[in-house]
Amino acid sequence: MLEIRDLSVHYGEAQILRGISIVVKDGEIVTLIGSNGAGKTTTLRTISGLKKATSGAIFFKRQNIQSCSPEQIVKMGIGAVPQGRNLFSYMTVLENLKLGAYLRKDNTGIKEDLENVFRSFPVLKSRKGQSAKTLSGGEQQMLAIGRALMGKPGMLLLDEPSTGLAPIVLREIVKVIVEINKTGTGILFVEQNARLALRVAQHGYVLETGKVVLQGNCKELSKDERVKEAYLGQ
Repeated sequence: MLEIRDLSVHYGEAQILRGISIVVKDGEIVTLIGSNGAGKTTTLRTISGLKKATSGAIFFKRQNIQSCSPEQIVKMGIGAVPQGRNLFSYMTVLENLKLGAYLRKDNTGIKEDLENVFRSFPVLKSRKGQSAKTLSGGEQQMLAIGRALMGKPGMLLLDEPSTGLAPIVLREIVKVIVEINKTGTGILFVEQNARLALRVAQHGYVLETGKVVLQGNCKELSKDERVKEAYLGQ
């Protein structure tokens, strides 16, 4: 579904990504783990078209999307939930969700997907008339995910979905992420909580200073001594 080939990215003179290659197969959950500054968020921003690569290529459903605009990439079927959520804070929950479908023309499908979001996150239905800024951190994360889902993505990018969430809220969001994946949506997510990431995903990549230093089945990665020492506190 998604293939990154030998991708390099610079911010000015600083090289952030150094020839990374990543594959997300159809219906797969893949995670990127690594410390701050490893290049995880830059990877997602580059896939989304918000940052242009210095070299390399990104393919989505076998089409090179490297020169596409963020709007075109969303229209192709890649949705993103950015770190910090980036909601329209003075707009209502319902308005935020409808904005997620702004490129769609199928009104019946939009209504169905809105109800699906409310089924996944019932609290959003009860808060649909409230402004986004009045929601708790967990509710805002639910809204950010729901807004991305309203674009009907085939691939969902999640940047640090666990940040600032209470354990009980995090469990609810993880459950929904798994359910979204069961519908056939591929998921690539960045996560500093390596223990959570390796439990949820099927395949993982470890980034260090802009390079992929390890990759493999998540169960196997969780047993790797380097991963255990550096990211699992063992």
